[in-house]
Amino acid sequence: MEESLKDNPFLVTEGLPPYDRMQADQVIPAMERVIAESEKRIEAIEQSLEPTWDGVMRPLEAMDLPFSYAWGPVGHLLGVKNSDDLRKAHETIQPKMVEQSLRIDQSRPIYDCLKALQSGAEWEQLDEAQQRAIEGKVLQAEHAGVGLEGELKERFLDISRELSKTSTDFSNNILDARKQVELIIENVDESEGWPTTLKQIGAQSYNEARSGDDSKVSADAAEATPDGGPWRITLDYPSFSPFMQHHRGRSDRELLYRAQMTLASSGEHNNQGLIAQTLKLRKEKAALLGYDTFADLSLASKMAPGVSAVTDMVESLSMPSHPHAKADLAALAELAKASGQDEPLLHWDAAFWSERLREKLFDYTDEQLRPYFPLPRVLDGLFGLAERLFDVKITRADGEAPIWHDEVQYFKVSDATSGQQMASFYLDPYSRPSEKRGGAWMAGCLDRRVVEGEVRLPVVHLVCNGTPPVGETPSLMGFREVETLFHEFGHGLQGMLTTVNYAEVSGIGGVEWDAVELASQFMENWCYHKETLLGMTEHIETGKALPDDLYEKIVASRNFRAGSLMLRQLEFGKTDMLLHSTFDPEGSATAFDVHREVSAETSVMPSLEEDRFLCAFSHIFSGGYAAGYYSYKWAEVLSADAFGAFEEAGLTNEAKVRELGRRFRNTILSLGGGRHPMDVFKDFRGREPDTGALLRQTGLV
Repeated sequence: MEESLKDNPFLVTEGLPPYDRMQADQVIPAMERVIAESEKRIEAIEQSLEPTWDGVMRPLEAMDLPFSYAWGPVGHLLGVKNSDDLRKAHETIQPKMVEQSLRIDQSRPIYDCLKALQSGAEWEQLDEAQQRAIEGKVLQAEHAGVGLEGELKERFLDISRELSKTSTDFSNNILDARKQVELIIENVDESEGWPTTLKQIGAQSYNEARSGDDSKVSADAAEATPDGGPWRITLDYPSFSPFMQHHRGRSDRELLYRAQMTLASSGEHNNQGLIAQTLKLRKEKAALLGYDTFADLSLASKMAPGVSAVTDMVESLSMPSHPHAKADLAALAELAKASGQDEPLLHWDAAFWSERLREKLFDYTDEQLRPYFPLPRVLDGLFGLAERLFDVKITRADGEAPIWHDEVQYFKVSDATSGQQMASFYLDPYSRPSEKRGGAWMAGCLDRRVVEGEVRLPVVHLVCNGTPPVGETPSLMGFREVETLFHEFGHGLQGMLTTVNYAEVSGIGGVEWDAVELASQFMENWCYHKETLLGMTEHIETGKALPDDLYEKIVASRNFRAGSLMLRQLEFGKTDMLLHSTFDPEGSATAFDVHREVSAETSVMPSLEEDRFLCAFSHIFSGGYAAGYYSYKWAEVLSADAFGAFEEAGLTNEAKVRELGRRFRNTILSLGGGRHPMDVFKDFRGREPDTGALLRQTGLV
């Protein structure tokens, strides 16, 4: 065993994770070693505790290092390089990891020592970030059941194991169910009106399916071509979204829409039972910890002071949005009728007629934009903006880091003034539906922390599911994909430009969940700034930048259907909050009843009776947004107001913009979780946030 562990890549604890050598069969032996060593360390720590930073926090942080190098990559690979073998290894070791995590968090000697530190002589000598780290540890221990004994403690452990498993199962079910949905379009006439990129993606998907196990496409089928087909359409975003926007066949749109809305709600990949089980377990967990509801437990560690504050925000945003959303729907229905659709406007018509209305009002298509946004050029523009605002230098460093797929790119970030490296990041930009979960995300790879007296620089993962390259043509991005890239890069900046040296509160660590979207949503605003947008465009054939008239149309269309989009997000947030506060998971009503009632209040189009969207709502059932989905809007209030500072200064005032950019870096991006987000916001803005900024930005007032 010792010999086999010697070269195990999951046991490396310095440098970058050796992703190129990591295999599923190495996971279990590596994690068993890490857990065993951790048990020895925690016993030693408990025997030598002192109520000082060096006597308790420093050894705990050192004990965490092997986990970040071993368990972190397991979770990462599960998202970007999923396989049956990796799943089995994860499922085998996961209960032991849950138990070990609780063993640390539930340590009464450590908890008592932390409490003693809070009231001891050293407390006032600690800086604010250290105090926040300790306060976070104390709350984490309390939420891990440190105060429980006997049967209650055992039950808490059982619940934690079950919730960890249901979360993973929920995510895997979505991935597996999505892979089973495909629509083959063979008739060339049916592709009329499709954008070129959809034809390319559909043909490429068809050809890939000939050699895969997840499709009905025969291995003997003739090769597809972008212009002649056949085309394979899936629920993967780069395929599904443009299909729903441009495909004229209404019955095909209905088929895919229903598949999306009922995804993972039946058959062997059915999440309905997992939803009920998860909500029941969360409610019981909250009760064990002394909270009335899981929402109360969730909000105890967030910026919002309580459920009522979230409700107030939802109401303040939804009321002015309703009239706009009703007008949006009426405009779509009118256009559909005038264009010859005799049937009433239904859900699978909305995206199609929205796109037609947008083309009519603003006279451009997303397909016209794509040739101007090749990924390499967009990256140049994004990095140029970051360098201008935040005084950093970003350099490509491909070949200097082990990667998990040949599409992955690697970059280094340095301070532009001193030239000193500050961080690095991986970018995994393209959709790979057979092994990569949907959506886009940023996650920490390695936190900034002090290791053996030296500051270890942060490393982050930026993962998107953008349109992949086709042949020799680079990825041509849709505008929404550009916004998504800016969004995730904003998260990445907060992870990378932190100056806090304590892992618990460096980067996005320790940042209250409902404030963590501030930096990401802030960066999206720059996609509508003329200098920034034109600076990252270069037509793939002519080399010309985006013309002024197209830029003006993009800006004019920014708030297109803003009321509808606002209500959609509020619907999800309100549903989430009700499920975790007033809903009784053991009562006669179901979670779907709750969603239907909320939809009736917020949506201007009645939901389908068979709508099972919750079965694919991974944010709250397999992500970190349980009783926290409202965070997107909560943080959007912060980000709109923060960007307002730049608008008030004048976006053409280069000196002032750079000055504000440095202040943004030195507050929001630098301080991370080392300071309460309200204080950080006031450090930057000089006052508390105002919801009016978001309503004005979206044109709803």
